[in-house]
Amino acid sequence: MAATLEEARRVRAEAECLHDATAVQAAYDRMANAIARDYADRNPLVLCVMNGGLAPTAEILRRLDFPLELDYLHATRYRGATTGGGLIWKRQPEKPLERRHLLVIDDILDEGHTLVAIRKALAEFAPASLRVAVLTEKKHDRRAPGAHAEYVGLEVGDRYVFGCGMDYKEFWRQLPALYAVKGL
Repeated sequence: MAATLEEARRVRAEAECLHDATAVQAAYDRMANAIARDYADRNPLVLCVMNGGLAPTAEILRRLDFPLELDYLHATRYRGATTGGGLIWKRQPEKPLERRHLLVIDDILDEGHTLVAIRKALAEFAPASLRVAVLTEKKHDRRAPGAHAEYVGLEVGDRYVFGCGMDYKEFWRQLPALYAVKGL
């Protein structure tokens, strides 16, 4: 269910800042350094997971100084809600994936069902390698089997978070820090 502007403003006003903008920028720096170490000589294809992965992808790419190609995919389970549903593919990458070094960038690893489905779908194209980078990993015991990311910027507790690409009912993706919804 979509939030009203009043609800979105109230949620933001009551939210707790978990990682401020300085901590988020430092996490992007660490992730980009690790990615550069692993991919600088591989001509990777970076795949942004829309919509949440847009902000992390932009931040990480600005820090990478080597040749790479960029494409995107769109798979979702949330569709504006605060809990996941069935996986919906809205767009698969257009660039050839076979024998490419693939780096998927997303906003958060929560239960991981979306990332597991993305990994499975991309593995069918027989890439040379496939790794995942997420800005945030949520710590809890509900992780889907096989759900993991090779590059993780920050950890958060088991709360509903927004900012840095993550939304509260489609609002607040643009915030430069990570916040938790009060009571969720």
